[in-house]
Amino acid sequence: MRFKDILQMAVGSLGANKLRSSLTMLGITIGVFSVIGVMTAVSALRQSVESGLSFLGSNIIQIAKNPIGPQNDDSSRRKLRARRDIKLTEAQRFVQLMEGISPVICLKTFQNDEPPQATYENRKTTPNITFGGSNQYFLDANQYSIEFGRNFTVEDNDLARSIAIIGKGIVDKLFPGENPLGKRIKVAGHTYTVVGIFAEKGTAFGNSQDDIVMVPITRFITDYGSARRSVNIAIQAPSQALYNDTVDKAITVMRIVRGLRPDQENDFELYSNDSLIAIFAKVADVVSAGAFVISSIALLAAGVGIMNIMLVSVTERTKEIGIRKSIGARKVSILTQFLIESVCISVAGGLLGILVGIGAGNGAALLLKASVVFPWGWALTAIVVCGGIGITFGFYPAWKAAALDPIEALRYE
Repeated sequence: MRFKDILQMAVGSLGANKLRSSLTMLGITIGVFSVIGVMTAVSALRQSVESGLSFLGSNIIQIAKNPIGPQNDDSSRRKLRARRDIKLTEAQRFVQLMEGISPVICLKTFQNDEPPQATYENRKTTPNITFGGSNQYFLDANQYSIEFGRNFTVEDNDLARSIAIIGKGIVDKLFPGENPLGKRIKVAGHTYTVVGIFAEKGTAFGNSQDDIVMVPITRFITDYGSARRSVNIAIQAPSQALYNDTVDKAITVMRIVRGLRPDQENDFELYSNDSLIAIFAKVADVVSAGAFVISSIALLAAGVGIMNIMLVSVTERTKEIGIRKSIGARKVSILTQFLIESVCISVAGGLLGILVGIGAGNGAALLLKASVVFPWGWALTAIVVCGGIGITFGFYPAWKAAALDPIEALRYE
């Protein structure tokens, strides 16, 4: 028999039992859906994280009180709670000692009391805006730019002026259809004159980067105090080649500023784009491994289901097999037909699982405002794995069908 004829017979046999074939496919679909859905969402979020972390800029090193990400054990959490805040005076001393090797890009701190809300006349924002203090280097360190107005100056911080730069999200809520420059807004009980507007930046990790109000850091500390507030410091290495040297010097200077003895551990953290991406990658790898284990179990169960249904099919078609063999059908033709049926069920279920998984994964990504992706590598892997499942679990029923004695098969009732 020609392969085309064998293929037509295999597909025809599946079509004759649509419900049974569909239910068998469903097991494969669920297994593939679970892994493709998770991998699609993780891939989309990974791309979003990598693009979103561009706010650190090139060769930027951030120094903060605490590390990024959760701590797994109680002892680590206790150590972090015992750490001293990084004070503005320490940051200013750090600036002086680091002068000559790399410029300090940004000093910033964010309010950690009630969620801040900006108001102007009878208009107000939602109480979840980003509000903090910084200096003239905030733009470079966080990849912002000024669309209208001006940036902070050295004198603004030296004199602790009550001025603010606001994002487009604040402009849209407080100043629809009017120029905000020179207007006075109120944030957390204090009034600031708007001197600049950040250019629109969009979202990162599902949060708007345009709902932001920044004031000179000295004014922020004057208005809200330094208690329970820790300053973040950002520096930029002169080049990638000097990045490690800059990190080493920053650690040494920060230890001096903090008054640490040689035998004491660092009570501050350094991180960069790569370190933040690595933290997310660890979490993503754990989620991916869990999805892989779950889908493997589901696919194994689906494979057993395929074998079971193919054995039932062989039993039901015993007489048909006997007739075909009695008129000259070869063993390889019978074997190939049943293997094709098994592979078709498996691959069709896999394709459906891929489509549903990609849709669900990208749907979750869109809810989190991440970019849409198509995981070609995982999709191709899923198709190959499904084909392998069809062959592996369909081989025994196919071999059993091909090995039937035609005389005994003809007598089967």
